[in-house]
Amino acid sequence: MAGLSKDGVASHAKFAAKLGLGYPLLADPETGLLKALGAWGAKTMYGKQVEGALRSTFVFDAKGRLTKAYAKVKAQGHAALVLADLA
Repeated sequence: MAGLSKDGVASHAKFAAKLGLGYPLLADPETGLLKALGAWGAKTMYGKQVEGALRSTFVFDAKGRLTKAYAKVKAQGHAALVLADLA
């Protein structure tokens, strides 16, 4: 498991320490990987159209091949859905 966002390495380190995360957070300040994954684009935030990270989940197999993608997910209930799909 890993997290990915546009935030920088220092920001990720502070966030991970604050929450005690047990997985790495990857920094993509130029958004190249986010865009390649389809996880960057237009969204509505507080009623305003903005560009940003689109909450997504990607499942890869042991060989690094993408096996499942969940686009524009909502946080509530999503982890349970992914765990059920993996079972």
